[in-house]
Amino acid sequence: MRSVAKREYTTVEAAGREVRISSPSKVYFPKARPGKKGFTKLDLVEYYLAVEDAAVNQLRERPGTMKRFVDGAAGEFFFQKRVPKYAPDWLQTANFTFPSGRTATELVVNDGAHLAWAVNLGVIDFNPHPVRRADLDRPDELRVDLDPQPGVRWNTVRQVAVCVKEVLTDHDLIGFPKTSGSRGIHVNVRIRPEWDYVEVRRAALALAREVERRVPRKATSKWWKEERHGVFVDYNQNARDRTIASGYSVRPVPDAKVCCPVTWREVPDVEPGDLRLDTVPARVEKTGDPAADIDAHAGSLDQPLDLARRDEEEGLGDAPWPPHFRKQPGEGRRVQPSKAKKRAKPEPKARARAEKNAARKTRGTGT
Repeated sequence: MRSVAKREYTTVEAAGREVRISSPSKVYFPKARPGKKGFTKLDLVEYYLAVEDAAVNQLRERPGTMKRFVDGAAGEFFFQKRVPKYAPDWLQTANFTFPSGRTATELVVNDGAHLAWAVNLGVIDFNPHPVRRADLDRPDELRVDLDPQPGVRWNTVRQVAVCVKEVLTDHDLIGFPKTSGSRGIHVNVRIRPEWDYVEVRRAALALAREVERRVPRKATSKWWKEERHGVFVDYNQNARDRTIASGYSVRPVPDAKVCCPVTWREVPDVEPGDLRLDTVPARVEKTGDPAADIDAHAGSLDQPLDLARRDEEEGLGDAPWPPHFRKQPGEGRRVQPSKAKKRAKPEPKARARAEKNAARKTRGTGT
């Protein structure tokens, strides 16, 4: 009879609870430290516990989708919206409703035990919705996602971020920047939970268009990739069911970069490669969390919505929504501009055939 080896595990103490971590020595980031052993699953757990207060401050009371990398950052992943049935009874959740009308009981990370439990399932970065459990239909956060197009230099992203700050300030809002941990920059803006998703997205679109007006060569609000250049200001990150990596999330990239909050003073010189799993805990311990008081700066969308109204009066209608959303009131044709031109102008053979058919109909009516 063949013996079966016991599965390796350990336990960590987090938020007053013992959390079991299976396969703690599994390497999650094999290439993170050239010439040395990569970062393990336990390293990732210990990272999150080291920055627990700062990380939970970005996640508290927010439901989110779990993105599970069971074989580490270099492996395949899958999204899990629903908390598994075998979850511990202390786990906190919220029942989130998607645009389709379907619902899911999602994880709400309110302390370090939740962080450790999720990492044990293979979660590397946390992706919360911009709402809290108290009101799942009215966001308390507007998100500016700066997405550089291929070939765009990092310095251009930083310059557009500075412009975002100016636009927000001019509309009486305070933004909190963070590196995305990949190629972009995010700016989180606390708002009072008085507007629904549609209005928050409408305000985000107006702000994106204003950034584009101020730095037209560097930024764009155009949804279709064939029309984009520079840095895309992704207003659709504010549509219902869209999530974004939270501050202090380790990203599933080879060098274990962190989606890290920074000060506006740091933005012009910040280098994402300096903000990693192995460097951010010491940074937080030394300088604190730049986003620690974000909840104290909830603003109003009155001015951005006034800007949206002026844009609409001048002929700028709604911009395309993500493809899985139903057609929205005021939204134009949801088709790529190049394809729209082809439809508007038939091919020569098709045009000749259409003209021939039209001539036949004309002869048949005697006109």
